[in-house]
Amino acid sequence: MTDVLVVGAGPVGLTAAAELRRRGVGCRLVDRLPARLPYAKAVGVQPRTLEMWDRMGLVRAALDAAVPMLGQLLYVNGAEQARIELELPKEVPYGFAALPQYETERILEEFLGRYGTRIERGTELTSFVQDADGVTARLVTASGGQEEVRCRYLVGCDGAHSTVRKALGLTFEGGAFPEEYMLADVEVDWDLPRGYGVRSTHRGADGGVDDLLVCIPLPGTSRYRMSMLVPPELSAAGPPGEPGRSDGAVAHGLEGGGRTPTTAHIQAVVDRLAPRPATVSAMRWSSVFRISHRLVDRYADGRVFVAGDAAHIHPPTGAQGMNTGIQDACNLAWKLALAVRGAAGPRLLASYDAERRPVGEEVVGRTVRHATRGGVPADPADPETLMLREAQLLVGYPDSPVVARPAAGAGPGPRPGERAPDCGGLTADVAAYPLRLYDLLRDRDHVLVVYADGPAEPEFDDLLAAARRASGDRVEGLLVLAGGTPAGATRLPVYRDGRGEFARLYGTDGTTAFLVRPDGYLGARLTPPTPAALTAHLSDVFVP
Repeated sequence: MTDVLVVGAGPVGLTAAAELRRRGVGCRLVDRLPARLPYAKAVGVQPRTLEMWDRMGLVRAALDAAVPMLGQLLYVNGAEQARIELELPKEVPYGFAALPQYETERILEEFLGRYGTRIERGTELTSFVQDADGVTARLVTASGGQEEVRCRYLVGCDGAHSTVRKALGLTFEGGAFPEEYMLADVEVDWDLPRGYGVRSTHRGADGGVDDLLVCIPLPGTSRYRMSMLVPPELSAAGPPGEPGRSDGAVAHGLEGGGRTPTTAHIQAVVDRLAPRPATVSAMRWSSVFRISHRLVDRYADGRVFVAGDAAHIHPPTGAQGMNTGIQDACNLAWKLALAVRGAAGPRLLASYDAERRPVGEEVVGRTVRHATRGGVPADPADPETLMLREAQLLVGYPDSPVVARPAAGAGPGPRPGERAPDCGGLTADVAAYPLRLYDLLRDRDHVLVVYADGPAEPEFDDLLAAARRASGDRVEGLLVLAGGTPAGATRLPVYRDGRGEFARLYGTDGTTAFLVRPDGYLGARLTPPTPAALTAHLSDVFVP
């Protein structure tokens, strides 16, 4: 018996297991593979993912291992067309990064190990049945034996060919791209600026792209993950039933079958498309891969959930896939943790599908558009919005059933369902250095942040007391005062908005309370805050 069985130990499954275990939830994590794959498949890490890793307490390890993604150089028929700078507003704490998937998995696995949980390798889910009280799953272990596991919830993070999704009978509508691609992890001796990706295309007489080279920098000297079109000698022509055929099989991801590109295959494309002469060497691995775009009809059925590639697959344009899956896991895990404790409100688990499926739908649609139009389009009229969207900082849940409705005539600043932005310049009586808001939120779940432009009043303590009663003592609180304001009488931890950044970024207008959820989104914004309004919102999230 375990609380939650997580199937699939890629970045999504590891995140789900880590988020459950750090909340004290019993969890088993199984994966059919005998070892971690050494492939740099998903390499882009978005700023929003780094923010979530900060909240979890593991971002430092990721920053130590990653390299910055500063921008992209665009070439067409050998001529430079544009240089895109990946710039974000200065209050965003993290930039874009590149990190091979095997390193992402290593960091998450080591973090999970702190809680005494390991991946059960070589263990495959074969079937499951669910009832009103839980799920009974059948596993085949690495030794070939069979095991029956009883769990309260099951989470399928088992990829594009998900056993969990198929067993639930979820539809997975979409299509496949006809093109096949090569991937390779190589070194190249050009002198292009470090930290910039390269996208080089050749356009034929009709204006269409007939040749393609995309290079993403990786940690290491002059190392890149390269992708390009497959040459005819490596193209698939297998029998029906092979991934990518028209018989309903999902064509997505790396393919075997002996069609492994060599250094010569990669060099031939570099010779044609590199902006200057370059030599490829030190190949670590290569593969042929194909791309589909599909989305499930629902992310949950009873006590069983799907996340990541099990729920949505799409082109890799903009490095959205792994990051979207990691955020699926963060969204689901804190809700499951409350459900396991019997503290989840009646609509909380249903909110996973309500919040995350629209995000998956938007990402699939956007990446397909970008893939068919030659990459992420530049928008000189609104470059900031473009960067914020690609960084996944505009994801929000305004229509969620567990998010408070915004007040009529709400002013500037984030609304309920939107990301809680970071800010700097917060000071305390004891700490002699300025703090970030994310420093105060780290490794916490629900946090009630009360802002006031005058001294603390007893009503602020009453707010937190009401929140604790409504949540079963699961809400922490802190008070942010306008800079220079005396603390007054309060039992809340007090911080001062020394540079006015909190007031500016949160658009405060007098005393305002913000309830920040465990995944970093606002559950409620109350102006003026009252215990009754706060309790009404928390009744959607918690059962005391």
